Amino acid sequence: MTGPRIVPGVHVPGVYVPGVHVPGVHVLGIRHHGPGSAESVAAALNELRPDTVLVEGPPELTPILPLLADPHTVPPVAGLVYAADEPRRAAFYPLAAFSPEWVATRWALHASVDVAWIDLPAATSLAIRAAVEDHQNQGPSESDDVPDDLDRPIDPDETITDETITDPIGVLAEAAGYDDPERWWEDAVEHRSGSAVDRFTGLREAIAELRRDEPAPAALVDDEKVLDLHAAAASTGAATTAAREAAMRKAVRSAVKQGAQRVAVVCGAWHAPAVDLAHGPSAAADNRLLRGLPKTKVAAAWVPWTAGRLSYESGYGAGVTSPGWYRHLYDSRARGDSPDTAAAAWLVRTARELREQGIAASPAAVVDATRVARTLATLRGRPHPGLAELDDASLAVLADGDRTPLRLVHENLVVGHDIGAVPDDAPMIPLAADVQRRQRACRLKPSAAPKTVTLDLRTEAGRARSTLLHRLRLLGVDWGQLADVGRTTGTFKEAWELAWDPALSIAVVEAGMHGTTVVSAAAAKVAADAREATRLPALSELVDACLLADLPTHDVVAALADRAATHAEVAELLAAVEPLARVCRYGNVRDVDTGDVRQVLEATAIRAAVGLPSSAVALADDAALALRDSIEVAHRGLMLLADPDLSDRWFRALTEVTARDATPGLVGGRATRILLDAGRIDRDVVEEQMSRTLSAASDPTDAAGWLDGFLTGDAMILIHDAALLSVVDDWFAHVSTDVFDDLLPLLRRTFAEFSASERRNIGRALSRRADDRNDDRAIDWNRAAPAFAATAHLIGWESA
Repeated sequence: MTGPRIVPGVHVPGVYVPGVHVPGVHVLGIRHHGPGSAESVAAALNELRPDTVLVEGPPELTPILPLLADPHTVPPVAGLVYAADEPRRAAFYPLAAFSPEWVATRWALHASVDVAWIDLPAATSLAIRAAVEDHQNQGPSESDDVPDDLDRPIDPDETITDETITDPIGVLAEAAGYDDPERWWEDAVEHRSGSAVDRFTGLREAIAELRRDEPAPAALVDDEKVLDLHAAAASTGAATTAAREAAMRKAVRSAVKQGAQRVAVVCGAWHAPAVDLAHGPSAAADNRLLRGLPKTKVAAAWVPWTAGRLSYESGYGAGVTSPGWYRHLYDSRARGDSPDTAAAAWLVRTARELREQGIAASPAAVVDATRVARTLATLRGRPHPGLAELDDASLAVLADGDRTPLRLVHENLVVGHDIGAVPDDAPMIPLAADVQRRQRACRLKPSAAPKTVTLDLRTEAGRARSTLLHRLRLLGVDWGQLADVGRTTGTFKEAWELAWDPALSIAVVEAGMHGTTVVSAAAAKVAADAREATRLPALSELVDACLLADLPTHDVVAALADRAATHAEVAELLAAVEPLARVCRYGNVRDVDTGDVRQVLEATAIRAAVGLPSSAVALADDAALALRDSIEVAHRGLMLLADPDLSDRWFRALTEVTARDATPGLVGGRATRILLDAGRIDRDVVEEQMSRTLSAASDPTDAAGWLDGFLTGDAMILIHDAALLSVVDDWFAHVSTDVFDDLLPLLRRTFAEFSASERRNIGRALSRRADDRNDDRAIDWNRAAPAFAATAHLIGWESA
């Protein structure tokens, strides 16, 4: 296997360099995803030249470790281990270019020495997690004394190898007065004289001091072979940590027994003293800690990862705050750049990013910022600028004290949008391979950075992309979300917001249970959803989704027809209308036969119209609001069709709704407005209904609901119809103060939906109405004079 090219005189971390044989077992305690740790590991391995390298990580990934040396493997990547019978139970093990585990593994592969990952098997970790989750789902019994951590829901994306009890290097850095563990590592570890191995020895001794007073570890499984759920609830609790360290010691003993003479163990710094065989428990004690642990059948693969997922903000327990910055540091050291050169290069990148935002960041300003960063480092007692000094210098010099543009710099540079890649021949389930093939065929490359793609459905390429994205959504792989297409009113465009999240790999694995290709899996998933669906709107949406995904609709339509024929809930019948209407209206854009859907739609719409008047009486407020929303949905759908017969039935039903005195105001007001907008009711009749509903004899709360339904979403009728505005104004004026206070939240919600210009125009119309009346409500200027004088004084006007 061909490794990276070695430039004479330049140290390339992670590349094998001949050295002197150093016998024995050497434990190198590292910080996960630390560039300083990675460089020190490379130096120590070159110094030790071991014949076996053991790395903290699930042993299930050991058979596919050679893929990490493949030139087509681009970090960041992650090992994915999932339960074969329930892929939702899965764990990721991320690696970046600056991860010590990545460097150590690739060093061993390039040196052609034995390499293995030796943590507690993921088969055991996932089985333990499953037991805890099952206990959570069942709920504790009254006799259970359940600790808080057992009640905490377990995140399926949580990475088991994360060291979240404490960050020992962070603790040491903080004790030394450092805010960045990487800076402490560089100053206190890398700049020390002597060999890299000696530096790791000193670090291990420091961690041993931190762990000196730890109590003896307890086993996760007791003598009666019962898993202690209390101890297992914390994936990095003392008992789980003890089991993991026992598994690592067992693997080290096994390597030595098999003849390894020079063993290098790379593990988290917290584990380093415990993994050292010279000071750890005996083999018998380790066997007791590992005895009886549950297991499950698992599968493993490598998947692309992203820089954002390496950060703490993503919820990743062993994450870092600035993966983009760490990648920059690592690459700079690999090139042989000095720390000052690396700092200057970072400010150049920052200036380039600011210029893309339209902010003038000149080369001269970069020079000034570099000087400021160096000065800050000197004042703070640091040998060279770190990210804190560079951020402060950028804020002061390049951004003129404005933090807003630096937020985008943080997102694009400090965190970054790197996305990894794995070889095409890497092990994956058939569905994942088909997803990748279709992504390439559609020229839709996964990207960690969100991007908008606009598709023209009149073209074959546009339809192919749309079909793929809709099928993936049906499978629960939400790579894309539909977005606004802009000003166009046509039906031939779609806009998608695309952003690939590594967690979607689990969704693909879960979807793989339905089929081996995207189309077969999506069709099977639709059939399963149709069988399980109990609500008509869900089935209607499923029919619409089948149309968009270019999948057969026969099974779903048949299920919908059966349920609609026996369903008596009018609100659900109404909610099912719009999705079916979309299928019938826009099906011809995609050349889909919608005849069977049309039959179901007509039957559903007719049954809904017949049942609506009787179901719209004597309703509680919540039920009335839900029915009003369903009426809105059904009306939108029926207006899409422009079918005279269905429209006549619909408007007759709404007319009957408005005629019944027991109809709640929320429903009656909305039905009246729909009829008025459609020209199915005379404007004078509307004024009469409004006057009657808003009269003093009516219930004020019901009247406010009627007004809310009538005005929802559109204030233009009040602006252009002075008579209706007068009715509303008079009702407001005569409502008692106590009642008005009770109605205020509903009225505020009603008018808050109007735009500022609409509210302003209503106010002007009311002002004109007051002027036209010229009644006793006109301003008494003599009585108002003191108020005007006080107001003028408050705003700084001098009274005449």
